[in-house]
Amino acid sequence: MLEHVPHWLGSALRNVRAGGSKLAIVQEEIGAGRAAIQLASPAFADGARMPARFTADGEGLSPPLVWGPVPEGTRSIALLVEDPDAPALQPLVHALVWGMAPGTHRLAEGAIVADGHPRAGTRDVGRNSFFREGWLPPDPPNGHGPHAYAFQLFALDDAPDPGANPGRAALLRAMAGHVLAAGLLIGIYARGEAAPPASGARSRAAPA
Repeated sequence: MLEHVPHWLGSALRNVRAGGSKLAIVQEEIGAGRAAIQLASPAFADGARMPARFTADGEGLSPPLVWGPVPEGTRSIALLVEDPDAPALQPLVHALVWGMAPGTHRLAEGAIVADGHPRAGTRDVGRNSFFREGWLPPDPPNGHGPHAYAFQLFALDDAPDPGANPGRAALLRAMAGHVLAAGLLIGIYARGEAAPPASGARSRAAPA
């Protein structure tokens, strides 16, 4: 959809961004700075460019994700993917998954699909910013510069029920006060521009 935004308009909006301070993982009520989960993707390094097949310029599949041990007492795992560089008041939500079992340590490529899809597993998938279940492929405006897609993983001491088809606000309310640990992975994508070089790390922990 945003591939049709003219380059001049994307350039004019280059400094209009939601901002990293609005990501879920840094919100005080979430309390995600207690412990770290190592979150990574076999498809791209932390801080590196995401392959086009995971975006609106390719097949639009969700990327594969893997993560390390979660703390003792974890009862469920949730994932939230946001774009803080979207030209909007709030980060754009690209995926919302909750109810994953504590023994889960990976999501396969293309696994983030709507509930009821033939590939759907035992997880629940909520609404992205386009009010649809499943993965919203990155689709940054032409000329707007690189966008950092934040994959945020949360280990919870409860199995909260955010509702039948929740959005970001409902999930954050359900998680508040229940986060034991969190992990963060950044994938970069831009149209017609090179991504910054990778940091060399495959993943990062949640900021303290």
